[in-house]
Amino acid sequence: MDFNIAKKIVAEYVNAHLDKTDGTQITTDNVFVVWSCKTLQNYKMLLSTTLSDGMYYEATYNGDKHQLYLDAYKKWENVAYEL
Repeated sequence: MDFNIAKKIVAEYVNAHLDKTDGTQITTDNVFVVWSCKTLQNYKMLLSTTLSDGMYYEATYNGDKHQLYLDAYKKWENVAYEL
């Protein structure tokens, strides 16, 4: 799966869910791949955007079915623990 396809899907998803009164839209230039892996015919990518909204996106490509699944997550907090 091409990174550009996942970035395009994330940009479209984000633009569809942004507050319309803000007048903000993003392009694929505002989407970046944080992590990716390929196992056999399947891919998984974690993506984020340049927006400071705490969101990240998980794109999973099922090579058997030729389908891409997108999950959207919100980061609530980052807590450090001393071990």
